[in-house]
Amino acid sequence: MRAVVFLGPSLEWDIARKLLSDAEYLPPAARGDIIRVAESGAKVIALIDGVFYQQAAVSHREILRAIEGGSKVFGGSSMGALRASELDVYGMVGIGTIYEWYKSGKIRSDDEVALAFHPESLRPLSEPLVNVRATLERALASGMITQQEHDSILVAAKEVPFQLRNYTRILQRAVRGGLSSTRAGEILELMKKTRVDLKREDAIKVLERIRDCKCL
Repeated sequence: MRAVVFLGPSLEWDIARKLLSDAEYLPPAARGDIIRVAESGAKVIALIDGVFYQQAAVSHREILRAIEGGSKVFGGSSMGALRASELDVYGMVGIGTIYEWYKSGKIRSDDEVALAFHPESLRPLSEPLVNVRATLERALASGMITQQEHDSILVAAKEVPFQLRNYTRILQRAVRGGLSSTRAGEILELMKKTRVDLKREDAIKVLERIRDCKCL
């Protein structure tokens, strides 16, 4: 059974192939890509990464058409998590923490998973907000930052445009919001050491689910 995975900055293809070798890997999906592969015979489709601003995003209608046509569509990590939270009631399979965050309403905006990436290597060039959230939550739970610091840094992260978002710029913005520069420097080093790549973790979960579900 043919499987297609739309994957880009969330996880390197060479790592993905070690987890799920019986699949065709394609770059982040744009409008029309899901139905195109479904109509060409893909019975298992994993939507992990998709374009947001460069081109028209994957539509709900094409995912529904793929499902209606007999394709099993999985989603998680990035655009896949967002679409799965909206379409799981129609049969799309949502996987991972980010999907659960969207489903519960903890996050709502596509800006949460948006990031800039290199058009050829697909390497991420900015930090998605979901990763910042997960990193801050870990730091808070371990006592490395206070609740007030957590909240002020998260506000600062939201204020940085997704294309420019990284921990240095986020902490610089937090300083303008009242965090001391000395403490910002300390937290920046903590963030680098404890950084959580939640999108990567969830992308791996999607591939492992397909591998283990005997869908292929």
